[in-house]
Amino acid sequence: MSERIVRGRIDRSGALVSADAPLLRLQQRAGAGLGKPLALPHLARLVALAQRLHRDISRPLHTADDHSDIHALVRIIPDAEGASLEISDWRTRPVTQPQIPAIGENVVVPHGWTWECDQQLRVVALRAAPDAPPVPSDWEGRSLSELFELQPDGDGRFPVLRALARQSRFDGQHVQADAPTGRMAMTLSGDALFDAVGGFTGFRGSAVVAEDTADPVPAAMLVDPAFGSLPLSDPQFGRRIDGALRGPLSRIIATAETISGQFDGPIRADYARYAGDIAHAGRHLLGLVDDLADLQNIERPGFKAAADEIDLGDLARRAVGLLGMKAEEKGIRIDAPRTDDKAPATGEFRRVLQVLLNLLGNAIRYSPDNSLIWIRVNRDGDRATVTVADQGQGIDAEQQAVVFEKFERLGRTDSGGSGLGLYIARRLARAMDGDLTVDSAPGQGARFTLSLPARDVG
Repeated sequence: MSERIVRGRIDRSGALVSADAPLLRLQQRAGAGLGKPLALPHLARLVALAQRLHRDISRPLHTADDHSDIHALVRIIPDAEGASLEISDWRTRPVTQPQIPAIGENVVVPHGWTWECDQQLRVVALRAAPDAPPVPSDWEGRSLSELFELQPDGDGRFPVLRALARQSRFDGQHVQADAPTGRMAMTLSGDALFDAVGGFTGFRGSAVVAEDTADPVPAAMLVDPAFGSLPLSDPQFGRRIDGALRGPLSRIIATAETISGQFDGPIRADYARYAGDIAHAGRHLLGLVDDLADLQNIERPGFKAAADEIDLGDLARRAVGLLGMKAEEKGIRIDAPRTDDKAPATGEFRRVLQVLLNLLGNAIRYSPDNSLIWIRVNRDGDRATVTVADQGQGIDAEQQAVVFEKFERLGRTDSGGSGLGLYIARRLARAMDGDLTVDSAPGQGARFTLSLPARDVG
């Protein structure tokens, strides 16, 4: 049924006055029928929102009947006489048992916890499976983002906060949590809860212990945040950074985004902007934590990169895909390699992508608005190369001599970077038997070139 559109019509009083068979069947199984108020709370709430906003809205729809869970996309078009419904991508999944059990039931989540929170994300129930670590004794009264230290995804966002804004289900929220046995990595998923009249009341979900944390790091190793004098060669350095900085910063970002998104109700516009600034600064500091962890890793004796078979043209296009939106925000056009531009090379896939993201990110950050960045791949003897060039202010010869040093930001004082990115990028390039160089002059932009061992293909 995923191809057809399921249609329905709601009158001004909120009653379902016409419906295609699948929608009518849901209405009937919920105990109502045509001419009766819409009996699907999630859908009724979305209809009310569209009518209040006086504009079309499209949202995911999650509901169920006696036999299956239903996931679809609903478009609601309000008008003077009510609203029209267009439901597409209708997918059903048979129900064999509740996907997320109620806290009071005997069904439990293997290797994890079940939890429930209210609409302000305050935890109201928490229990552990028999084979899971015990829950902390002080969970009562704590917020979900405090009990579980939320980790951002690849875009720096939080699935649970997106779900809170949409009042919908979420999956894949990575977290860190403290238990009596130590620190654990877990993954949260949850369903949105609604009352009898369709009002959002919170979430009920599960927290599953990640498989790679069967031997959790003892909590005592993560308590002391005083790692400033710890030498980079100490193997505990990365863990101390994670415990002392990443968790608190994630909580700051999550709280700031909750305030900025006005999930708990409207606030003054300037306060929302302040909270957005805090979240932005927190994400910048998380980036610094990542840089410091990378620094500890690449300066460890014997550090080696993998020798993957890669294509610099493909990786350059991937980098453009990841950062294209940032460029568009400044009106910057990126002239990327064409799909048939190939430069087979040997290097570690994720590390080469990391270097290219750093080079392209810098080019976007320091280029003027409405300018051009171009990326070219080439072959020079036994070397495959990729060059990122911008139309920025350029770098003079004296600055070029220090641009790859630690914490060197060429006199910049803005919050754009840590001063470690280019140092790490060159160290990674050389660890892959390659190099990273710069060619520039004041007023003529900068051209950074990554070279790696070329790979011959048949």
